[in-house]
Amino acid sequence: MGHKGNDILYKKDDVFTVKIEDIGNDGEGIGKIEGYTLFVKDAVIGDVVRCKIMKAKKNYAYAKLEEIVVPSEVRVEPLCRYHRRCGGCQIQAMDYRAQLDYKQRKVKNDLVRIGGFAEEFVEQVMEPIVGMESAYRYRNKAQFPIGTDKEGNLVAGFYAGRTHDIIANTDCALGAEENREILECILNHMRKYLIPAYDEKTGLGLVRHILIRKGFASGELMVCLVVNDRKGSGKKGREFFPFQGELLDRLSEIEGMTSMSVCINTDRTNVIMGEKVYTVWGEDKICDTIHRRNTEDFSLMDQGIVFHISPLSFYQVNPVQTEKLYSLALEYAGLTGKETVWDLYCGIGTISLFLAGKAGKVYGVEAVPQAVQDARENALYNRIENAEFFEGRAEEVLPEKYEKEGIRADVIVVDPPRKGCDRACLETMLKMQPERIVYVSCDPATLARDLRVLCDGGYELKRARAVDQFGGTVHIETIVALSRIK
Repeated sequence: MGHKGNDILYKKDDVFTVKIEDIGNDGEGIGKIEGYTLFVKDAVIGDVVRCKIMKAKKNYAYAKLEEIVVPSEVRVEPLCRYHRRCGGCQIQAMDYRAQLDYKQRKVKNDLVRIGGFAEEFVEQVMEPIVGMESAYRYRNKAQFPIGTDKEGNLVAGFYAGRTHDIIANTDCALGAEENREILECILNHMRKYLIPAYDEKTGLGLVRHILIRKGFASGELMVCLVVNDRKGSGKKGREFFPFQGELLDRLSEIEGMTSMSVCINTDRTNVIMGEKVYTVWGEDKICDTIHRRNTEDFSLMDQGIVFHISPLSFYQVNPVQTEKLYSLALEYAGLTGKETVWDLYCGIGTISLFLAGKAGKVYGVEAVPQAVQDARENALYNRIENAEFFEGRAEEVLPEKYEKEGIRADVIVVDPPRKGCDRACLETMLKMQPERIVYVSCDPATLARDLRVLCDGGYELKRARAVDQFGGTVHIETIVALSRIK
């Protein structure tokens, strides 16, 4: 059966058997029937599947996996039994080596199709992907929504894909092993004292989310309850309602527990964290260390860089791979100890402080006030004196410091959000004409788009490498090195 013109000859509930040839951006398997594309969730490359169309368009359709007729050679049994329902791990059923091959290919294809670079050239500059030793238990941060199931039972877990229905699961295979004990402890306390979960539909109820963070190097644990509580927003310490003494006592017995806090969020939005955080037990922050040693000067960073992390801090969720990523950033920057370096979208200063040991001066720019404060405190704690941080949007701070104050740049390192760099930021980078630009990206599509602007503006792509920080998912970090064409 074919299709022509504006007619859709394939329709809802049609069933087909198709071989999966590729994986889409959201992790869905891609198969074709006479040129008509089917996106099949939960299918992996190499599977032959029977699937049913759920939504048909002119040139493609979304289909539901009905049966795996012939399993792919790269299909494996996932560790998590909820992987098909949960929206978090799209490709956990794929062998990890095959996951890495897919991600390497994804970065390459985006550079070719979106960036407009020749395929042969991309193959020359791309280095082998940096994989993980284990694709499980790598996340140092988890945010669990709290709610009730259809029977009214209190549950914690994760949202099912593209919904706000909570899948009850207190032991995500990507998170720290301590998460389960912490969650069960809080849920049991809520059940015992009839503390209600937040209801998105009515705006009523108290506990919205539980945030858990772990310092992998320090072993320190942080728990933060996100609550919908206007009356309690002025309370501090043990009298805060959700954290009655009994719960605090129980949580404090868990090995590594360092900080417990409450975050107030009364807004009826999808934003998880509110602006007000009250520490109710222990420290305000936990510590973690990136073990980057500077063998030339053991007075600086000889024990690694220590980062203080609050409930609101941005910090890479996979610290093991982060060290590999930032080591590449340092290598790509080519520092000799004299350079002026700008680190844009710097967060709490992770890359900035990583580079400071090899740079003459590092300037970090970040829009989130709390992150800037954290960056300054982290520099002070680590006795790093050649790093300075500015609060503001990179596209506004950079032109001001360059055009009005004349601060130059030998190297610019940029690590933007998924949407990539602002065009004004890219244009100012080109005006400043640094010798080298190091671009760290969490989205190869926007990376490719921005690289085209930079390369059209006088830079040459020298090196590119994917670093997997998110095993089991379609997400990938990429780092590239650009050099100014003389």
